[in-house]
Amino acid sequence: QLQLVESGGGLVQPGGSLRLSCAASGNIFSVDRMGWYRQAPGKQRELVASMSKDDSGNYADSAKGRFTISRDNAKNLLYLQMNNLKPEDTGVYYCRATMTGRLYWGQGTQVTVSS
Repeated sequence: QLQLVESGGGLVQPGGSLRLSCAASGNIFSVDRMGWYRQAPGKQRELVASMSKDDSGNYADSAKGRFTISRDNAKNLLYLQMNNLKPEDTGVYYCRATMTGRLYWGQGTQVTVSS
């Protein structure tokens, strides 16, 4: 079993930055892949960025050059550094983990980009 808890969301002006964190209850070293997904109002949940233990991450086109995903296995944490935020980045951001063929989701954290 794995539990994921996101934090770090909030209201930010366009051009601003936020860092999201996802705390995992368990040893994420054995997790195959972790990622961040976003669900905007009225839209389907979509991938923002993900990474395995061995790669540097892959990103949605909308996130490339602005967002950085990273993980700290020693602290069981996953991060998403978001820079130069745009209004279209608004949504609920979810942490997801894949372990032994099962998917785990966090409860989400709201990010609102507005002036």
